[in-house]
Order: sequence, then structure tokens, then C-alpha cells
Amino acid sequence: MLIGYARTSTLDQKASIEGQARELAQVGCEKLFSEQVSSVDVVNREQLAQALDFIRDGDTLVVTKLDRLARSVKHLLEIMDALTAKGASLRILNMGIDTGTPTGKLMLTVLGGIAEFEREIMLERQREGIEKARREGKYKGRKATARAKEAEVLHLKSEGVGPTEIAKRLGIGRASVYRILDNPGQ
Repeated sequence: MLIGYARTSTLDQKASIEGQARELAQVGCEKLFSEQVSSVDVVNREQLAQALDFIRDGDTLVVTKLDRLARSVKHLLEIMDALTAKGASLRILNMGIDTGTPTGKLMLTVLGGIAEFEREIMLERQREGIEKARREGKYKGRKATARAKEAEVLHLKSEGVGPTEIAKRLGIGRASVYRILDNPGQ
């Protein structure tokens, strides 16, 4: 049985997830698991976990692109271990890779390493760009959201509300509440 898995990082990528679902159906996937969650958030990828739980001996997990499945080689190898333990394989459509063959397994490992390397290079460039913009005074970072609520924090504290409850009511972190209480006016 072919089992499809589609993923986008954000909810506003509706066309992308629909396109993946269409492509997976076209290649004959009988069951589809899809979700809109960041690949970095490995813990909350419930549909991927369900797909891996559902898959049986002889089945193939099909994805349109490698980056829809895993963000790191380590995570990819964990998924491959889970599939191998169940006697299943992985097919990546845009790469023409099928781990049901020894060559497919080799190619997946090599390409996964290259993809991770490419991502690390991109992140390094991004960090360098942000640092350059900071030096030139063009990048200030995000606005401190908790400090904007300082008056509300102090008011609630004066009414006897505890830091945990203040954080909950105002939608800010508890550590931010403590920072404001320890250093008001900064």
C-alpha cells in the first residue's frame, strides 16, 4: 500500500498542501496524512506519527519532497529506522528515490546530508546578514512585547495578582513578568 504524507510549515500555504495531496493521489497513494506544522517542531507532528504507526510490512511512505518529511539527517535516519523496522520503505517523488532498493537507501543518505549542509549554510548567511544590518543600524531586532505591558503588570501586581497569573492574563512569559517586577522602568 502506498501511504502519502504532505506537510506545509504554515496555515497560509493552502495551495501547497493541496498540490502535494493531488500529486500523492496521482501516484496511487491510498491513504493520506497531512498537516500544517513546522518541520522543526518534530514533537508536534502528529500526522507523521500516525502515518508511521499506520504503515505495515510491504507498505511505502510517499512524500513529494524530502524537506516535507525531515529537516535533519538525524531525523531522517530516525524515520528510516522506524520504516525499516516495520518492513516498509520510503519514496521521494521529486528525487526519484525509493529506499526499497540498496541504491535508493544510499542516495537518500547522501542527499539528506547535502540538504542539511545547504540549510546550515543558509542559516549562517542569514546570521551574517542580520549581524551586518545591526552594525549598520538597520536591524534592531523585534520589539520587546512584554515591556510594552509593564504598566499592566505593575497594576495587576499591586492588586495582589501573582506572577504566574499575570503572565497568563497578559499573554507574556513568566520570566518577563519577573524581569519587569525586578527592574521596573527599564
